[in-house]
Amino acid sequence: MNTQESNSTAANAPSSISGTPSASSSGATAAEQDVIKADKHGRLVGNVSMFIAKTFSGLNENALKYLLPTWMNAFTGVVLRLGFGSLFFWILGWVHPNKTEKVTIRDRLLLLLTGIIAVFGYMYTLLIGLTYTTPISSSIFIALQATVVYIICLVLRTDRLSTGRLIGIFLGIGGALICILTQKHSEVASDPLLGNMFCLMSTFLFSAYLVIEKKFLKRLSNATVSKYTFSGGLLAGIVAVLISGKWFAPVLTSGVFSTPFLVLAFVLLFPTSLSYLLTDIGLKKLPATVVALYSNWILIVAAIVSYALGQDKFSWWQILSIVLIIGSVFLVESAEAKDHKPKSQA
Repeated sequence: MNTQESNSTAANAPSSISGTPSASSSGATAAEQDVIKADKHGRLVGNVSMFIAKTFSGLNENALKYLLPTWMNAFTGVVLRLGFGSLFFWILGWVHPNKTEKVTIRDRLLLLLTGIIAVFGYMYTLLIGLTYTTPISSSIFIALQATVVYIICLVLRTDRLSTGRLIGIFLGIGGALICILTQKHSEVASDPLLGNMFCLMSTFLFSAYLVIEKKFLKRLSNATVSKYTFSGGLLAGIVAVLISGKWFAPVLTSGVFSTPFLVLAFVLLFPTSLSYLLTDIGLKKLPATVVALYSNWILIVAAIVSYALGQDKFSWWQILSIVLIIGSVFLVESAEAKDHKPKSQA
């Protein structure tokens, strides 16, 4: 998929403490300077983690498009990803246990419930969407996550409305509608309207997951949070397969060194496991809206690879949709940056 975020603590601290002489001409004490350095290092770690994680996520769009629906269906893909991810995070928690954290029964139940609804729901709707639409269209909705996270925070009253953010929301909605309504049936998109609607659902579910997980990561480790959410999602996936009877996985019998199996191995190891681990690190170091901002990089990676592999066709409507979505995220994040801008010291 640990320390808490500093979030400009040093910038808002007083320049001197009870007559103690300052350690520099800027008025900051040695302790304050240490906090500033730690905050900068934390943000650097968070940004590098998110860049690598979302590079994997962008390639994941193309890899899943290759596998779906010829080599596996959506139910199979979800169970395989969540099964491998659960194993990865349980082993990680066993190898690097956090003996100081206190995980209550309520925590475990809430994390399992988050996995059942948000993690399973996100992965299933994403895989269904990719079955019918293209990686670029799917990534357009993923890039909308920052705006959706802000909308959720607005509903929860943990953030406030501004003109720039309001314009950003409408730009994002416009970009999503253009993608949904203008994409036509083709050999690379069998039912784009249906696929895009599922991708839109996946964006809302993953955005909700980011907001919920952010709260838990303030006091619990990456491995603890992810092993319970992934286990909850896996439980939901197994139940869904048993009820529907839809298990389809020729990829598992294609041969260990076959292209489909190697692509699946990439999906399980990098986008599913390491990407979520790195995202958890990013969530600890950065605001949830900034983490969601990196969804734009998924779009860029998926677009380059899709055009190179012939998994999508160039469309000016698609470009307009991308521009509106990126503009939406830019406006939302600009307002976020203004709200968290450190006050100048006296």
